[in-house]
Amino acid sequence: MSVTRERQLVETFVEVADTLVDDFDVIDFLLTLAERCVQLLDVDAAGIMLIDQRGHLHAAAASTENARLVELFELQTDAGPCVDCCRSGEPVINADLDANAERWPQFAEAARRSGFVAVHALPLRLRQTIIGALNLFSTENRVLADDDVRVGQALGDVATIGILAQRGLYQADLLAAQLQSALNSRIVIEQAKGVLAERRGISVDEAFELLRGHARRRNLRLSDVAREVAEGTTSASDLLGAP
Repeated sequence: MSVTRERQLVETFVEVADTLVDDFDVIDFLLTLAERCVQLLDVDAAGIMLIDQRGHLHAAAASTENARLVELFELQTDAGPCVDCCRSGEPVINADLDANAERWPQFAEAARRSGFVAVHALPLRLRQTIIGALNLFSTENRVLADDDVRVGQALGDVATIGILAQRGLYQADLLAAQLQSALNSRIVIEQAKGVLAERRGISVDEAFELLRGHARRRNLRLSDVAREVAEGTTSASDLLGAP
């Protein structure tokens, strides 16, 4: 592992540790991890899915809009690497989409349309508790090296521990409630992205960067800013105004 990559990895875990404070923003935390996966691993996009209290998977975070849409399609068809990973608790590594066309026919086609040719999925798991999975997407048919798999799993483990550790949520009912709260926040964020994109005539990805940058500059929770934008409150007028 190069010195530069080692430094990036150390900085990532320091950043994650700084994020894990009382009442931290779970969705912003997961978005940061998805982005760091792309920076640290030999992949082009990343996404994270979480399981709610009813056992249903939901797309919680993604590094790009394309990755998010592919994950949503995977959820709609109930077939794909992340679904398999969550059900088995085992990773899916170096899954070439052409070779897996029969295994996940609709997912493979949708992912290829988005420019991806290979996928990987790593479980978000602590002992016997599985709370979701980390999806990794490649636009070229590159083999994900063992070192990358270990780093990706380490980042997934950090995400799992961070969610489980918030306010000591180790009891099953409390954990389910926390995950549901995070997923509800994600819905509000998607609504706010749509409002901003339409209001300012920009792409959904640009709207998200505007939303997140506003929250970080003012040291606000991303979900709180998103709710203000979605509801059109006075405090969000500078974001909703003309560029």
